[in-house]
Amino acid sequence: MKTTDKAELFETSPIPIAVTKLCIPTVLASLVMVLYNLADTFFVGELDSAVQNAGVTLVAPILLAFNAVNNLFGVGTSSKMSRALGSRDYDTVYRSSAFGFYSALFFSIVMAIGCTLFKAPLMRLLGADDQTWQTTSDYFFWTVTCGAVPAIMNVVISYLVRAEGEALHASVGMMSGCVLNIILDPVFILPWGLDMGAAGAGLATFVSNCFACVYFLVILYLKRSTTYVCTNPKKFSFRKEIAKDICVVGIPASIQNLLNVTGMTILNNFTAAYNSAAAVAAMGISHKISLVPMYCTMGLSQGIMPLISYNYASGNIKRMKQSISFTTKISMGLIVMLAALLYFGSGAVTAAFLNEPEVVGYGTRFLRGMSLALPFLCFDFVAVAVFQACGMGGKSLVFAILRKLVLEIPALFVLDKLYPLYGLAYAQLASEVVLAAAAAIVLAKMFRRLQNEQKGELNG
Repeated sequence: MKTTDKAELFETSPIPIAVTKLCIPTVLASLVMVLYNLADTFFVGELDSAVQNAGVTLVAPILLAFNAVNNLFGVGTSSKMSRALGSRDYDTVYRSSAFGFYSALFFSIVMAIGCTLFKAPLMRLLGADDQTWQTTSDYFFWTVTCGAVPAIMNVVISYLVRAEGEALHASVGMMSGCVLNIILDPVFILPWGLDMGAAGAGLATFVSNCFACVYFLVILYLKRSTTYVCTNPKKFSFRKEIAKDICVVGIPASIQNLLNVTGMTILNNFTAAYNSAAAVAAMGISHKISLVPMYCTMGLSQGIMPLISYNYASGNIKRMKQSISFTTKISMGLIVMLAALLYFGSGAVTAAFLNEPEVVGYGTRFLRGMSLALPFLCFDFVAVAVFQACGMGGKSLVFAILRKLVLEIPALFVLDKLYPLYGLAYAQLASEVVLAAAAAIVLAKMFRRLQNEQKGELNG
């Protein structure tokens, strides 16, 4: 096993170089994923049908629910793998990756079957009505019934590959599927192609995720002698310490995404209560547009996680802190610029996806509210990434509960009463301002504790 290059990246490379190598491929992959998410909305919008767009929007919470499995076995396993690498416990690295891989495969199959069996009540819960039922059902079939397994597995494998510092391979794998999806979307959706509408968007997503899975499996086979990512079933076992460490980080990350799904479902139901397909479509479009800067900062925070995990486990707190500081400055500068562009260009951006006056009117006001929350969200993402990288699942769970149950969901009820419909777009801002302040306090206390512990060890 060749470990020199990977150890050098984590231990001795200058911080800007290490962060660049780990984060740029991840950010690029995140941006391509945003384009991939926007592609469905854009090309379905070309049909000039709010009903078709609403169908894609209403299934979005289930697709977000896939991230519960992604984070449980992707984030949890990658954190465990990187910390084991920092401790040079290579057998644990192999066994952790095998546990994450096969557990994700099992749960993705269970999710596909469960959602399909309870499809009708699930669609009603998501807010589908007589007007949007058929398009929602068509998109559901390809993205959930057929697509759950490949959608989950390609993301989980990318986390495992990134855990050993191979950010480029992880990103290329995800980007390959996303680019294929963007190419297939117009062919499957538009009248000059297969003219499948929302169903075509779902089919394109399914095919592209399958392609990404195949790419990763081929890469793992070709690099089997040099990679720590293990898919050998013989290495799969229920070792208590491995399962516990993965779940300590993964379960809070999973709960965070389930709460995101809950919040989005409530938001969609609030919007749908106004009996306007245009409002539902506008909310979906605004949310997906706001994902552009959100995914940028998410890519930076996820990209840096292996570096944080490795140095935390090896005891190099100074390098760990420098990495976080550098990444935060870059991330904050980028997201402030993007948020400003979205705020002042909200109308034009919305019109690019569905140029109906009513949709543009709603979307302009929704997007402005969402863009104001982005800088605060950026800092929250970095803080949660630090907690996950260090195996501090309890802290990330507290932040997840605060974000949705304590702050954002109650804010939806309050703001909708105060400012009907339009107030919904400002609930995230109210939540993230409080969380950003809490994150700054918790991180400062954490670093003081780690530095004091290190001084005590040296003095002892």
